[in-house]
Amino acid sequence: MKSHTSKSGPSSPKRSAAFAAPVAFLLVLVLVTLYDLSFADRRYLRIHGAPSSSSSASSPACDLTRGEWVQDAVEAPYYTNLTCPFIDDHQNCMKFGKPSLEFLRWRWRPDGCELPRFDAARFLEAMRGKSMAFVGDSLARNHFKSLLCLLSRVAQPVEVGGESEIDPTGRAVRRDYYYGSHDFTASLFWSPFLVKANLSNATLGMWDVHLDTPDARWASHLAGFDHVVLSGTNWFLRPSVYYEGGRAVACNGGASCVNGNVTAEMTVPRALRAAFRTALGAVAASEGFRGKAVLRTVTPAHFEGGEWNTGGDCVRTRPYRRGDRALGAFESEYRSAQVEALRETKAAAATTRRDGAEAELVLMDITEAMDLRPDGHPSWYGHPPGGSVEGSFVVDCLHWCLPGPIDLWSELLAQMLLHPRR
Repeated sequence: MKSHTSKSGPSSPKRSAAFAAPVAFLLVLVLVTLYDLSFADRRYLRIHGAPSSSSSASSPACDLTRGEWVQDAVEAPYYTNLTCPFIDDHQNCMKFGKPSLEFLRWRWRPDGCELPRFDAARFLEAMRGKSMAFVGDSLARNHFKSLLCLLSRVAQPVEVGGESEIDPTGRAVRRDYYYGSHDFTASLFWSPFLVKANLSNATLGMWDVHLDTPDARWASHLAGFDHVVLSGTNWFLRPSVYYEGGRAVACNGGASCVNGNVTAEMTVPRALRAAFRTALGAVAASEGFRGKAVLRTVTPAHFEGGEWNTGGDCVRTRPYRRGDRALGAFESEYRSAQVEALRETKAAAATTRRDGAEAELVLMDITEAMDLRPDGHPSWYGHPPGGSVEGSFVVDCLHWCLPGPIDLWSELLAQMLLHPRR
């Protein structure tokens, strides 16, 4: 640029201005692009929502992950336990008499725009001839059932496939539901660590977790799906020995270090980051997968007065207001680990794959929105009086009632798939 301006000389201001303008434009364009690739300062996914009444139709993309819960007594729930046959008892708060249904009378209002209600007919039409997989733990299943319930207003699927492999924890590894009217398949994969893992000591609940090896039970099927939703965090708190290159390299403290063959400790967020990087890397490297991979961030639990096994409960009947409390250290560290894993994977996969197609890796950041909803959990109302729920929970402040605030996840998913960022 200097050589051009020196040739123009001070006697040619018009030529200098004419040249400087496009150069400045290109510099701005480069800076904007770099800013976009860096996830911005707050590292939230920005996607288009419907403009609010106070903003113009030409307003820039709003951030659907930032906002507040507002009362909405006009709109009824999308479904109930009588209209949706897919609700697990563990989250069937209506069936077991949750005393207040106030938690159903709130909707998420993003800053600067309105989040459209979930349109089941439009979603199914957009998914015609396609397939989608949910991969993760029991919260992935919670989300999966939410989507099935939302779609039940339009169509009912049939479960297909033979008997599934059973995980050492007693859960089916894979379940497939087919919507014949739209040739759409929704699948659920049980893979709480996302990477290869085996239960090494059932008495101690100890796991061997291979941080650099994706779980083939789902990763080997990537080419058969158009979209995949990845999530999972809570199982990383279990006693574990971590493997890399087939060799035990660390443990996460407690019984896993005392009873294992290694004593070097690895923090849980670091292990989580490595596992998500491996899982996302498998998606990015899959030559047959050309769709969108959604990473859903950690969802907060809301036990108060104790933990899940020490008398904790969640009895609040209204959402927190934004600013009422700070995000917990656990959720903040886990979310940061997930975001960094996504950032690193996108950077590593910046070059085009051998087949000339690229998977799109995107973030669904629901952590702060769900942190404001202590009222949306089953508490005691995921089982008959005197019973317990999956995982020995008597009081459940981790999973979410159906219907309930978890339906927001499918509303956001619909926006991400039907109205991608331009």
